Amino acid sequence: MRALICGYYGEHNLGDDALLQVLLGQLPRHCQPLVTAHDQRLVRERFGVETTDRRRLGAVLAALGRCEALVFGGGSLLQDTTSFRSLLYYGALILAARLRGKPVILWGQGLGPLRRRRSRALVRALLPLATAISWRDAASAEQARTWGVTAPVGSDPVWALPAELWRGRGGPIVLCFRPVQQLRGGAWRPYLEVLERLAVSADRQVLWLPFHQDQDRGLMEQLARQGLIGPALAGRCRELPVATPREALDVFSRAGLVLAMRLHGLILAALAGSPCAALSYDPKVAAAAAGIGCPCHDLDAPAAAALEALWTAVLDRPPDPAGIVALQQASQVHRGVLAALQD
Repeated sequence: MRALICGYYGEHNLGDDALLQVLLGQLPRHCQPLVTAHDQRLVRERFGVETTDRRRLGAVLAALGRCEALVFGGGSLLQDTTSFRSLLYYGALILAARLRGKPVILWGQGLGPLRRRRSRALVRALLPLATAISWRDAASAEQARTWGVTAPVGSDPVWALPAELWRGRGGPIVLCFRPVQQLRGGAWRPYLEVLERLAVSADRQVLWLPFHQDQDRGLMEQLARQGLIGPALAGRCRELPVATPREALDVFSRAGLVLAMRLHGLILAALAGSPCAALSYDPKVAAAAAGIGCPCHDLDAPAAAALEALWTAVLDRPPDPAGIVALQQASQVHRGVLAALQD
């Protein structure tokens, strides 16, 4: 059987690379994947799979015609934050697959945000068309349940990756920061000032790890040009690009603290056993932090002393390993829905 694996792949985002790695590892042996991707060459070389251009709906529909099943692979594809057009794209794929009698699997999905009334109406109509569903969080499962669709819920599929042994006591502070609407210009200042005091008092280097190459790379330089990174912090900072989730895990395993805004950056940090704290621009980040049991701060004007106390308290103090094991076990729920891929 050939399955069209649909997601935000080949967009230079380590989180989506991690999702694809897990999904490919869980596919039944008889299943041959065809993956939608933007940077097709990268995905073909890294994962050894056939690809099609995810940004061309015509090409994706043609690829669907050559496949026997459609799999939405992780993330939150049924949302309208990107655009209503994006939601129509994924809706068209579900409809096309079902009209051709092909199974549709929503694997490890989040649901929403759905900000428009028409978006909610569309997704409510689409969900019953799915052959099998697993949700990555309780909020998504509950929303679907209110629409009459009941499906198993687990933790994010990336929790299924192998854990690392933490060896980062006394190590650097690693940042998985990203540009967001809530933090523009001087809004970054209180966080960076707290970071500077912590780095100086603990005598740590600060590594900026761009989790999304196209969005996050250069953020440190941009903030420095705006005069938001003080000289004491600037002297300790450098950007550290990595190419794969495995490389990110290795960096995190050597960190004294990971400060993450990226959901999958936070998850990989916890899998590496690293002390971590979150800055939440989205409820999914806050939910992940709660599951890990690590501090989380919303992107409002922080009380500097309280934020510094939070970050200082977790420096060199890894999260409870029992909680991490529970999240790893909960991620195995998603493997079960792939049983719908039959010869």
